Amino acid sequence: MAIQADKVWMDGELVDFEDAKIHVLTHTLHYGLGAFEGIRCYQRADGHSAIFRLGEHIRRLLETCHICTLESPFTREEIERACVETVRANGFKDCYLRPVVYLGHGEMGLSAMGNDVRVAIIAWPWGAYLGDEGLTQGIRAKIASFNRHHVNASMVKGKINGQYVNSILAKREVMKAGYQEAIMLDTNGYISEASGENIFIVRDGVIYSTPLGSSILGGITRDTVLTLARERGYEIIEQRVTRDFLYVADEIFMTGTAAEVTPVRELDDRQIGTGKPGPITRVLQDAYFDQVKGSATDHMDWLTMVE
Repeated sequence: MAIQADKVWMDGELVDFEDAKIHVLTHTLHYGLGAFEGIRCYQRADGHSAIFRLGEHIRRLLETCHICTLESPFTREEIERACVETVRANGFKDCYLRPVVYLGHGEMGLSAMGNDVRVAIIAWPWGAYLGDEGLTQGIRAKIASFNRHHVNASMVKGKINGQYVNSILAKREVMKAGYQEAIMLDTNGYISEASGENIFIVRDGVIYSTPLGSSILGGITRDTVLTLARERGYEIIEQRVTRDFLYVADEIFMTGTAAEVTPVRELDDRQIGTGKPGPITRVLQDAYFDQVKGSATDHMDWLTMVE
């Protein structure tokens, strides 16, 4: 379904959706140097809408800019306010937000040191990224032939536009083979992350997660789920694991702003656990959705109210 909205925020003002255009020589379009975020706004049980962990997302957006040597023309506070304005201007109750910082047109060639840095924020309604059935029944995943970036070949802690070509190739590869998501190994052969999600593994009641000191992006949903798991008394081990450790897992689930908390029922044509979402996955999935669109009030600092 084509994305549609009334207004898009561009460089400090709201413009009509049809007028949100850039020049064909926009540098980021050609070379990929830019920063972006994916953020969700949810309508909660009380009817009010709130953007989830907005501050953390915009902090990471600007950290990515810093990694990329891009100087944002807007502050963190200004971009956060602009996100709220964009949701309000479109009248959305539930939506996905995409702030993007990019190099405009001017110089070509790789450095483009004199090009303006521009900022846009787009919002649109977006359901479950891996499908409603994926949330309830789990998905089929496959180890991709494409590895996650090496930590010294690409800046893995930033959400950098051009770096996602690697994930796109992995995703397209496995989807053409009939699977719903790709899981990527690091360059040493250990589990890294999915094409756009972090990975959690459950075995004998213990939750395993690839550590931040590796090739993974530090997911905000990952951090949320780790917090909720610790509060519920689960043992958590952050360490690198091999692909066959996933084959013999009791449960696997993925986390991400778009994917939320999605179980994996099958990996490389091997059933995971019972072939259904496991009990720990269900507990953490329910806890997550209670925070973002339920009535939980124990982490109100995670919410930026829109109305």
